[in-house]
Amino acid sequence: MARLSRIAPELTAANLAAAITFYERLGFALVNQSQRDYAIVERDSIALHLFEDRQHRAAPIGVHLFTQDLAELFENFGNCGVRFSQTIERKPWGNRDFRVKDDFGNELKFTEPVADDE
Repeated sequence: MARLSRIAPELTAANLAAAITFYERLGFALVNQSQRDYAIVERDSIALHLFEDRQHRAAPIGVHLFTQDLAELFENFGNCGVRFSQTIERKPWGNRDFRVKDDFGNELKFTEPVADDE
């Protein structure tokens, strides 16, 4: 069967420069800005494609980003002044996560799988 190797969701932003700045605060680096209204930021093996949508034609989205270092990431973001839409919680389906919304309504759900006995 053919394998999938990577995902790169597109997130909308009313202001691309502000979106790039926000994601750089989360540790993402700008790797490509091929047009005035489109950019790619990456951190580790995660790529997020950002596109400017001043007319708000596209709805904000939610993205789960998986990590084994949830508490450390939460602390790092807190030290950078990131505002959380949710602090660390264990979910009924077994994961722990915290959530951050960008200024355009997109929600990043930083998620850590938890063993059943924890």
